[in-house]
Amino acid sequence: MVRIPWRNIVVTVLVVVVGLVWILPVYAEKSNSTLNFAWTKELETLDRYYNTAREGMIVSRHVYDDLVYRDPETWEYKPLLATSWKWIDPTTMELELRQGVVFHNGEKFDADDVVYTLNYVSDPENKVLVQRNVNWIKKAEKLGPYKVRIILHQPFPAALEYLAGNVPIYPNEYYAKVGPQGFGLKPVGTGPYKVVEVEQGKRIVFEKNTDYFKGSPKGQPSIDSIVQRTIPEMTTMVAELITGGLDWIYMVPTDQAEKLENVPTIKVVRAETMRIGFLQMDATGRTGDTPLKDVRVRRAICYAVDREAIARNLVGGQSRVVHAACYPSQFGCTDDLAKYDYDPDRAKKLLAEAGYPDGFEVDFYGYRDRPYGEAIVGYLREVGIKANMKWLKYSALRDATKADRVALVMNTWGSYGVNDISNITGQHFRMEYNDFARDQDVTDWLNEGDNSIDEAKRLEVYSKALKKIADQAYWLPLFTWVANYAFDEDLNFTPYPDAVPRFFLSSWK
Repeated sequence: MVRIPWRNIVVTVLVVVVGLVWILPVYAEKSNSTLNFAWTKELETLDRYYNTAREGMIVSRHVYDDLVYRDPETWEYKPLLATSWKWIDPTTMELELRQGVVFHNGEKFDADDVVYTLNYVSDPENKVLVQRNVNWIKKAEKLGPYKVRIILHQPFPAALEYLAGNVPIYPNEYYAKVGPQGFGLKPVGTGPYKVVEVEQGKRIVFEKNTDYFKGSPKGQPSIDSIVQRTIPEMTTMVAELITGGLDWIYMVPTDQAEKLENVPTIKVVRAETMRIGFLQMDATGRTGDTPLKDVRVRRAICYAVDREAIARNLVGGQSRVVHAACYPSQFGCTDDLAKYDYDPDRAKKLLAEAGYPDGFEVDFYGYRDRPYGEAIVGYLREVGIKANMKWLKYSALRDATKADRVALVMNTWGSYGVNDISNITGQHFRMEYNDFARDQDVTDWLNEGDNSIDEAKRLEVYSKALKKIADQAYWLPLFTWVANYAFDEDLNFTPYPDAVPRFFLSSWK
């Protein structure tokens, strides 16, 4: 059965609506069994451990399987390559493995693959790029053909979260033979799709794994083949989406997403992601004797910014204000703490109490989404604070922060999709260069929570840390970011907060 798009009868209108100019392609019949999608970034390797791009995460979810699966709707952990798991003690976990699973190249999955993968990626000599994903693993041991033990360096309660998305399992024999370079071009996994063609940096062709194991929480894929193309220009992708060359694109700029909403054959979803924004303020005087050392000034800044208006009018979609230094669904996150609603009069009063009735001048840094920063500058100006914008590339901002030149900054963090506050709060309050508070109590509480497998204790100490961060206004959490998706109206597709599309859950109507 084929679908014949009727877009050609509205193309002239769409060109005007979208405001783009392109050469219209020849219209072709489009098979129900194929999904064509694109992204802008060139993915140099398909080896998940040697790229840091979200696009690499997308490939990983489809081609490989992890030991555990986290349901994207309920956040529940479900068996994937491991059928069960248990903590033996705070630094030892044992897992029973699924039998009857076969890699795309015919290798049988067993404990040897798990032990090889975990020991390889956790060895610093092998230089896995995102060390936080694997450096908690001390070693893995084989207890039987389908049973393994994972030994940790120290207690790490978020281990299951990492095993549920950041530690895909590779075939030991094939990987040992071809190494990261060969594997990056011809990857092999156990996942619902297999890679059948790679034109490096340009195109990847995936085919449905017809031997995918029954009982997987990922389900059996519906779409027979998926073709990914790398198209550097978003305007080109938008044009191809409208004319039928593509079925799905994401990270669409807001202005183009708004125009696409007027195209009757395309559905646009502005979905919330786990990325949150926040203002960090130099509470300790790293940059000198700054007014930000005074908690009244920091609280004034919190009251001065209308976060709700920015989230509603600039970010749009499903964006919402956040009050804690974490994404709301993450384990340990709570909003039972001090909140700062928009109140410019209260901000002015606090500034006067702190000795700045006429405000003060400060450099304001950032690296992405400048319009949001410009809005914040405007709100600060209304209460007397002159914030001089200095928008840098991320690497330059990081270097300036390390050099103690940044007193006020708008930052963001996406937690790598990890649903645990150890990957956000614990990353920013550990006395390192990105810790603007340097509060020993907060650091100690976070360390205690990050190194305990007692859930009740973790919740208790995380709550203490988050409440002090809010009370002392070390951060002003801003709002959630959104990812704009645009796709064929006949595609059943659901976006999730980790911003990783799961085409194995998609289908054509």
